[in-house]
Amino acid sequence: MQCQYQKGVFIFHGLTMLRIPHISPGDLDGFFGLFVDNLIQFLLILALCIGVIGMSSSQVVGVVLPGAALSLLVGNVYYTLQARKLAKITGRDDVTALPYGINTVSLFAFIFLIMLPVKLEAMANGASSEDAIKLAWQMGLVATFLSGVLEIGGAFIADWVRAHTPRAALLSTLAGIAISFIAIDFAMRTFAAPIVAFIPLGIVILTYFGRVKTPLKIPGGAWAVLFGTVLAWISGFMDPTTALVSTEKIQIATNDIGLLIPIPVIGDLIAGFTSPSLLHYLVPVILPMGLFNVLGSLQNIESAEAAGDRYEALPSLGVNGVGSVVAAVFGSCFPTTIYIGHPGWKALGARTEYSLLNGVVFSLIAVTGLTSTIAAIIPIEAGMAIVLWIGIVITAQAFQTTPKSHAPAVALGLFPSIAAWGALILSMTANAAGVVNQDFAFADQLLVNSEAFAIVGLSLDGLVALSQGFMLTAMIWAAMTAETIERRFHAAAVWAFIATILAFFGFIHAGHVSGAGAIYEIGFGTGSKWAIGYFGMGLLFFYASYFSEKTINK
Repeated sequence: MQCQYQKGVFIFHGLTMLRIPHISPGDLDGFFGLFVDNLIQFLLILALCIGVIGMSSSQVVGVVLPGAALSLLVGNVYYTLQARKLAKITGRDDVTALPYGINTVSLFAFIFLIMLPVKLEAMANGASSEDAIKLAWQMGLVATFLSGVLEIGGAFIADWVRAHTPRAALLSTLAGIAISFIAIDFAMRTFAAPIVAFIPLGIVILTYFGRVKTPLKIPGGAWAVLFGTVLAWISGFMDPTTALVSTEKIQIATNDIGLLIPIPVIGDLIAGFTSPSLLHYLVPVILPMGLFNVLGSLQNIESAEAAGDRYEALPSLGVNGVGSVVAAVFGSCFPTTIYIGHPGWKALGARTEYSLLNGVVFSLIAVTGLTSTIAAIIPIEAGMAIVLWIGIVITAQAFQTTPKSHAPAVALGLFPSIAAWGALILSMTANAAGVVNQDFAFADQLLVNSEAFAIVGLSLDGLVALSQGFMLTAMIWAAMTAETIERRFHAAAVWAFIATILAFFGFIHAGHVSGAGAIYEIGFGTGSKWAIGYFGMGLLFFYASYFSEKTINK
């Protein structure tokens, strides 16, 4: 049988058979980027569960992180196989798997809006500190389980939503998250540690933007992490008295090393479901976060299609939901998500195997208890340039892959995410002031005083209104604008009426900011003033449609 080989593809008598490479240099680059991103989530889990909730290091490292790693493995394996299947069907060798990991937004929401209030309420009612911490963890398990169930249910209507939503509405929401919660945060951290972070950022710019080939064929991401780590260890950044990482911290971290197999915690999950606290947090936090997880994953699937890889929404979202359910069953109180960043990984040359590498490596790290040790050796500053680059690429994609005329819609869709980031910074600033004053109620007292903020020129009420339900708000406003640009005024009116319903019940705009973050005020008529405004916009768009048609007919 005659066979030819052309650019990674075998051709047998005119029939093309794809040879999918096992691990390409681009897969290694993608793995390093995704690894750093997921490592950050693991570090946040360690810091927040121990520092905020009060869980023991042994419980976090021995129960929560192994469960989280198992949930990562489930999704990473599936999305790798899904990408291989797409590559075989299309005959392409440039298919990139969907990135997948722990949902950062839900991580903060579950910690500060569910687990911490549950703990404080239980202690106020006379529970011991240990019992209160355990109840907080159990409620986190329930929130994660229900988030997964909502994701599975949402998978069945996801394709319909995609078919009726302008691409600008889906991608501008991601761009807003990328530029605010990802890019700006890591940019600030980069400039806070220039000795460690500037050279890795320069390597990323050279290799990813400038397409400069790296020595020894080692991926640019690997060089960035290597240089950043070495610089951290040979500079004052590693001084035990001032640094985030030190030899003393490594010695302490090695105490967590051991064999830690994920074990089901069905009893604790059931205990969370039978807790009377569940109803208190189901509508204000769990349901909105589940809805946002569905929308976020859906937007990332659309982002992948815009980059050239079309994946079916039903199985993609379904497996994402399964991952969250697995997380809850095995002790992790944090849901998973289809990650932002597919176009960035694709631009790096990542294909199908980077996702599998991520799942396997994190599973090994979690079951051996190495998370704390790795965190003590490799500072986040060494690799965050990769994640910063992903945020930049996602923001650029929203403008590059939508019609040029829709650029105003994309730009408008950025505002709610930026406002949400501003509200988060405001909450953190108020908390910091409370720490300085040793008054932990200071933040809540300050953040309800909108008149004080107005005196210095900040519209606190407007910031909160724009930030609450920011993913929905961004999508709605971008969609209305895109439909208006295309002179589809009826469709714009429909989006306005959808916003009317969401605002009336408080899923968008209604709420306030506290020391624990954004608090939703979901209920009948809680956002009535915004609902009235949206209803008026809907009528206006319908009138524009009628007037436009009448003018054309004349």
